[in-house]
Amino acid sequence: MTPRAPVTIVGAGLAGALLATLLARRGLSVDVFEKRPDPRRRGYEGGRSINLALAERGLHALRQAGLQDAVMAQAVMMRGRMVHPLDGGEPMLQRYGLDDSEVIWSVHRGRLNIALLDAAEAAGARIHFNQRLDSVDFGRRVALFVNDHDRTAQPQPFEALLGADGAGSGLREAMRPHVALGERFEPLLHGYKELEIPPAADGGFRIEPNALHIWPRGDYMCIALPNTEKTFTVTLFLPMQGERSFAALPDLAAARAFFERDFADALPLLPDFDADWTNNPVSGLGTLHLDNWRLDGRAVLLGDAAHAMVPFHGQGMNCAFEDCLALDRHLAEAPDFESAFAGFEAERRPNAEAIQTMALENYVEMRDRVDDDDYLLQRALEQVLARRHPGHFVPRYSMVSFTCVPYAVALERGKLQREILVEATRGCRTIEDVDLAAADALVQARLPAMPA
Repeated sequence: MTPRAPVTIVGAGLAGALLATLLARRGLSVDVFEKRPDPRRRGYEGGRSINLALAERGLHALRQAGLQDAVMAQAVMMRGRMVHPLDGGEPMLQRYGLDDSEVIWSVHRGRLNIALLDAAEAAGARIHFNQRLDSVDFGRRVALFVNDHDRTAQPQPFEALLGADGAGSGLREAMRPHVALGERFEPLLHGYKELEIPPAADGGFRIEPNALHIWPRGDYMCIALPNTEKTFTVTLFLPMQGERSFAALPDLAAARAFFERDFADALPLLPDFDADWTNNPVSGLGTLHLDNWRLDGRAVLLGDAAHAMVPFHGQGMNCAFEDCLALDRHLAEAPDFESAFAGFEAERRPNAEAIQTMALENYVEMRDRVDDDDYLLQRALEQVLARRHPGHFVPRYSMVSFTCVPYAVALERGKLQREILVEATRGCRTIEDVDLAAADALVQARLPAMPA
C-alpha cells in the first residue's frame, strides 16, 4: 500500500522514531509530531525513568533499521540477576541464559531516543517538535497540533494517524468518543523511586557491572542497572500503602532507617542518598488494557499507547519495537489502512496481553522467589532440561528475551514447563535428588517441538 498523503505519526519517542525510520526507509513520506522539544537541542526531557533492558526482540528491530551498532556501542551487558540476600551474605549470580550468548543489555533511554531520531531524519522523515495533539476531526481527517510555548496551532490533514504517543496518549483520548476502546487501567498499588550509585573513586563501577542487581525483600525490592558512565540506576519498588510502604516513610530519617534495616549493603553505595530521596519523586505503575486499538482505517495505537505494562520483564520497549515491525509489514502488504490496522491488531493484541501477564508474574518472582529454595531447584532443573532437550524445553525467560517466539506462545509453553518442573522436583531438595529419566519422560510426553 502506498498512501496518497504523508504517513502521520503522533509521538517521536522510541516507538514513534523507530516506526518513522522503518516507513521512511521504504520510501514513504512520513511526518512525526512530538509535544516535547527536540532533545538534541534542549537536552533530553524524558524525565527520570527505569533503565531500559534491550533484548533480542528489540535488537532484531534495530537491525532492520540499521541501528544495532550505534546502540550497542552504548549498551552494558547483563548476564543475569545478582541477588543480594537480606543477611548481607555474598551476592549470587543467577544467569538469564545458558552462557554469554544469552544476555540482555542496559541502555540509556535518552541516548537511544536521540539515535532513533537521527536515523528517522536520515531516512527522510520530517519531525515536528513542540507539537501537542490537541484534537482530531476524524470526519474531515484533520488533526490539530498546538505549540504550548507560543500557543500557535497547526492543522494537519491525514489519511491515517499512527499513535505512538505513550501511556498518556492524546490520540487515544481523541479516539475515545468515536470507538468503544474498552479501556481499563489496573494500577499495581506499588510505586517506585530512583536513586543512583555513582562511579568508584578510581572511576570504575562500584559493584559487578555485568548484572542486574536485585535486593529481594518479599513484597518489595531494589534493583540496580549499570550505565556506561560507570553509574547504576537504583530503583526501589515498594507498596504505596501499608506497614512497609512509601506512606510509612514520611521523611528522610524514616527512609534512611528503612534502608539501614532492609538494604544495609546497598546504602554505603549511595553517597547521595539524602539528596536523591528528597528530590526524586515517587511514581506509579500499572497495566493498560484496550479491547480495540483502532478506529477503522483512520487511526491505530501501538506501544504504550495501546498496552502499557509494568517494567518487570524489561519488555515494554522490546514489545513496542515488535509492534513497529509488525505495523510496517502490514502497511506494506495490505491493500488499505483498515485492512492493515485490522491485521496488525489481530497479530499483536494477544501477544501484548501475554507479555503484560508475564511482566506482572515476573515482579512476584523478582521480589519474592529468587532466593527461595524451591525456586532455585526448579531453575537448576530448567537449565538441565534446556541442555538435554534443545528445541523442546526452552525456559520461558529465554523464549521472551532471547528469541522472537510470539509472547503468547511463550506464555502457554511456560505454563506447561512450570508444571513439569513442579512435578519433577516434588519431594526433592537438591538437583541430585531429581529423577532425570522421569523428567525427560515428562518433557517428551507434554512438550512438542518449538515452532519454527
